Amino acid sequence: MQQGLRNYLVVTGGYWAFTITDGAIRMLVVLYFHLLGYSPFEVAMLFLFYEFFGIVTNLVGGWLGSRIGLNLTMHIGMAMQVVALAMLMVPDAWLSVVYVMLAQAVSGIAKDLNKMSAKASVKTLLPEHETESKLFKWIAVLTGSKNALKGLGFFIGAVLLQLVEFRGALGILSLSLFIVMLITIAMLPKGIGKAKGKPKFSQVFSKQPAINWLSAARFFLFGSRDIWFVVALPVYLYSVFEWSFMQVGSFMASWVIAYGIVQASAPRFIRHSHHGKGPDGSTSMFWVFVLAFIPAMIAAGLSSNYQPEIMLVSGLVIFGIVFAINSAIHSYLIVAWSDKDKVSMNVGFYYMANAGGRLTGTVLSGWIYQTQGLVGCLLWSSLFVMISGLLSIPLSKSMKTL
Repeated sequence: MQQGLRNYLVVTGGYWAFTITDGAIRMLVVLYFHLLGYSPFEVAMLFLFYEFFGIVTNLVGGWLGSRIGLNLTMHIGMAMQVVALAMLMVPDAWLSVVYVMLAQAVSGIAKDLNKMSAKASVKTLLPEHETESKLFKWIAVLTGSKNALKGLGFFIGAVLLQLVEFRGALGILSLSLFIVMLITIAMLPKGIGKAKGKPKFSQVFSKQPAINWLSAARFFLFGSRDIWFVVALPVYLYSVFEWSFMQVGSFMASWVIAYGIVQASAPRFIRHSHHGKGPDGSTSMFWVFVLAFIPAMIAAGLSSNYQPEIMLVSGLVIFGIVFAINSAIHSYLIVAWSDKDKVSMNVGFYYMANAGGRLTGTVLSGWIYQTQGLVGCLLWSSLFVMISGLLSIPLSKSMKTL
């Protein structure tokens, strides 16, 4: 087996294992602390440090990865996630808002170190002679499979909560990830993605206009999803539709798994990948504007009060398909437009914007749901997507591909 492909598969396997724990811990925290009597806004605040430290981690992590190697930053992320899971296994009396926020901060740092490392390493593992369409396929498979497994993590978290309760679930997850970490340490070579020189921290901030515009568009794109997804949707399904933990976890898992499958299959949907070329800036702008009206249509359907469950579920399926295509295009462009020596720093900068959007969306998810309900969350989501589309216009005007 080609060495680059072998290492890609090991990185992907480690990323998969981490992602399952990340999805599971998200579902465990939302459902368990809602059960303890936390308000939607309080539950959202539990993730404040998770998202905030994701911003910091992406900013620093890309620079760190270029200096010490992406395999090392990936394993640091895995170790920190094991610690974060263990931190939540303390008695209920210790689980204050501040303590849980700190545990989530550790998890947020871990998640973004792992994600940045895995995605940036794809550029360095792909042989020089391979085409842009091959790069698009590798990134789409990595990102799509990750999201499918995050959905599986939601389901596993809900099932474990019901079967072995909160602390038993955390114990199983932490032990499993620790074993995977040891396996990937043994199998991966050292120095993946390590820059030839010693890049300065100031080089983290991109000087390419396309990277900056794409990052700004990413901020609002992912904020648009998390406004309704993180807190509002699971609480709404549990409290308004009176679904069980298992039903809530199963639906959210199915949604994210389907989203991941579409994302992994995005090259088949995007016909710009012929002649060895991947999608370009105009492709990104087109698909963002397609997405912009979907949340508003779901909100209108819910407001009519006609078959609200069918309206919500079917609408979110459509949103998930189009959002997955958008995300796959973005994930490809940030890697394709980066030089190999700068890929980890550019990817880190880009995912810093991604984490900023998630932070904004998470906080708004609790606050808007508490004040304006799920319909309000969906309308704000539509606004965020429209802003993302407007920020994508310079990408289509100034550059097709690099």
